[in-house]
Amino acid sequence: MLPTRGYAVHSPTDNLAPFDFERRELSPTDVLITIDFCGVCHSDIHQVRGEWGNSIYPMVPGHEIVGRVTAVGAEVTKFKIGDHAGVGVAVDSCRECNNCRADYEQHCEKGSVGTYNSTEMDRVTPTYGGYSSQIVVQEHFALRITETENLAAVAPLLCAGITTYSPLKRFGIKAGQKVGVVGLGGLGHLGVKFAVSMGAQVTVFSTSPAKKDDATRLGAQHFVVSKNADEMTPLASTFDFILDTVSAPHDINVYLNLLRLNGAMVQVGIPEKPMEVAAFSLVVNNRSLAGSGAGGIAETQEMLDYCAEKGIVSDIEIIPMSRIAEAYDRTVKGDVRYRFVIDMSTL
Repeated sequence: MLPTRGYAVHSPTDNLAPFDFERRELSPTDVLITIDFCGVCHSDIHQVRGEWGNSIYPMVPGHEIVGRVTAVGAEVTKFKIGDHAGVGVAVDSCRECNNCRADYEQHCEKGSVGTYNSTEMDRVTPTYGGYSSQIVVQEHFALRITETENLAAVAPLLCAGITTYSPLKRFGIKAGQKVGVVGLGGLGHLGVKFAVSMGAQVTVFSTSPAKKDDATRLGAQHFVVSKNADEMTPLASTFDFILDTVSAPHDINVYLNLLRLNGAMVQVGIPEKPMEVAAFSLVVNNRSLAGSGAGGIAETQEMLDYCAEKGIVSDIEIIPMSRIAEAYDRTVKGDVRYRFVIDMSTL
């Protein structure tokens, strides 16, 4: 077994604290990644605090992992020692079901294995995430990262990046289409970057007028304060696609009404309580409402390669591990531009 340092919580009311544990020895198809950086995802906070009701303790969070390969199993072909590599939201699946064969490992019919707050396929062994010094993962679930001087800013792409890229790609966003992005946070700012890179005409919807300059800097052509009816009303039935990244309670019907005939809205933010939908608005205008969760390994690799080609990374604030409690509080308050990333050398 491989002694590993990490940070964990032991109950929903605990603060993250040092935690020593063991990673498995490498199998012939495993790689060992020394973790350089790990992004802080809002879902880390939900799960650490038990807000989704499925938390397993002790918990080592983190599924936006980047680092270097420091050992490989005898049968590994995709990586060599010294390569940059990443790990996202899943570290295993059955790889035999219809969903896995269609490259949707995150939707494995037998239950995918989350990078943390989950169990291995034996349904007994807990998984521990990226707030740690190293991770062992099967090469199929490790992702190649192009050599870059800004490795820390790649980390959030492993969750926030694929979460926003996947629906834009799936719905075929192309040049000239009108795309709205609801919320300008960790997810939203990457949604803007992706939509702009695809040639869309992008409008950012935010409750905060102070984010207008950032929206413009990120490439959005328009900015709308969603609380202002005078700005919202003229936009009815004008958008081809809307990406809703907001997890706070909000009325999604306001945005559904902005879709033109056959328009689509995809929800990637996860509000804590159920949302009401006015079916009439969907039915009479052939509008679609869908959800989207992360992406499979092939699509995540495609996204990383696309980002390398287009020069897309996350806007980040690097923190030492000692500031993780502050980072959680500020993330909940929306006080980060736009993603915290932990420097794991400070573990």
